[in-house]
Amino acid sequence: MDHFTITNGVMHAEDVPLPRIADEVGTPVYVYSRATLERHARVFREALDDVPEKLIAFAVKANPNLAVLKVLQRQGYGADVVSVGEMRRALAAGIAPENVVFSGVGKTRTELAAGLEAGIGQFNIESEEEGLELAEVAREMGMEARCTLRINPDVDAGTHDKISTGKADNKFGVPITEAGQIFGKLANEKGVKLRGVAVHIGSQLADLAPLENAFAKIDELIRSLRGAGHTITHVDLGGGLGVPYKQGEELPSPAEYGAMVARMTKDWSVKLIFEPGRVIAGNAGVLLTRVVRVKRGIKDPFVIVDAAMNDLARPALYGAYHDFTAVQPKGTDMTANIVGPICETGDTFAMGRLCDKLETGDLAVFRTAGAYGATMASSYNSRGFVAEVLVDGDKFAVVADRIDASAIMDAERVPEWLD
Repeated sequence: MDHFTITNGVMHAEDVPLPRIADEVGTPVYVYSRATLERHARVFREALDDVPEKLIAFAVKANPNLAVLKVLQRQGYGADVVSVGEMRRALAAGIAPENVVFSGVGKTRTELAAGLEAGIGQFNIESEEEGLELAEVAREMGMEARCTLRINPDVDAGTHDKISTGKADNKFGVPITEAGQIFGKLANEKGVKLRGVAVHIGSQLADLAPLENAFAKIDELIRSLRGAGHTITHVDLGGGLGVPYKQGEELPSPAEYGAMVARMTKDWSVKLIFEPGRVIAGNAGVLLTRVVRVKRGIKDPFVIVDAAMNDLARPALYGAYHDFTAVQPKGTDMTANIVGPICETGDTFAMGRLCDKLETGDLAVFRTAGAYGATMASSYNSRGFVAEVLVDGDKFAVVADRIDASAIMDAERVPEWLD
């Protein structure tokens, strides 16, 4: 459920008509609903009621906007971060350092030191080499890093190849076949407190079976590690639960996920950590855009909008689907190719899509754009960066300014020897 609905013939975000945002802020613009964010955060938390001890750490990479993070901080969420920049955003939003989990396969020495200095709650170590380096950095700082070892369980999540992270040939984690040996080596290193394991097999999962398979392997690993004399107090189960991008699409619910987790982990006696991202933020945002013109095509017309692949990259990167609907539906349909203005054939959102009839100047939205939308934007074609808005009831605020091309150009320099 979201709070983007048609009222009196006009789409609203909560109680704010979207044309008002378009007039005052311009297009394209991301629009987030506070009520939807809070509802999704509450539903996910309630789905885990049968898990006695837990930390829910929002995957900041899904949507790092400070206002979004503040909403989730007020819901009691921590943060899963994959860079020092994301860590600083989480802390700036008021998330307690002990509720920050630092993941990611390429943490630099500087980032490891920054995480230690900030007092974050946990590092998810991705390799033996990273663990040894973290131990060295911690010793130099006279500190001890709380850690889990990320395991690659060799489980196919059944999702898009580019967002799969748990197969043997993916770059993340240590092979489960070597986990016992690596865990034993790192557990003896001064400077790290290795207290458990982590697993994350991919994003936008449409089936719980791969997760259950991965958790069963982690269950065996925990028993083996404890049998070898290791203390396991924390297990990070990652995220990845999918959201419906198409109207009517059925996916596992948070309640079904929570019931599976409670059943699979009931004998573990650990604190569980969860890293939801898309399932919290995805349907809490839309990308509002305006039709530049409708161009006649050989078969179907081209609806050219002012949003582009630099604003919403998922369709170009993954062939991803986003529902595309008019802000003021006329009650008639058309079949069209939905494209942006960038000089790339890849700047195509949909081909042969049945959608509301649209004309030059009409407003439309790409739905389910609250996750992996603005955060993946670029300034390609010198288009600048898209603005972001947060709606709260009948009011809204710009929570990320539009950065135009001239501001980006101001950060560039021509060397004297070219003058």
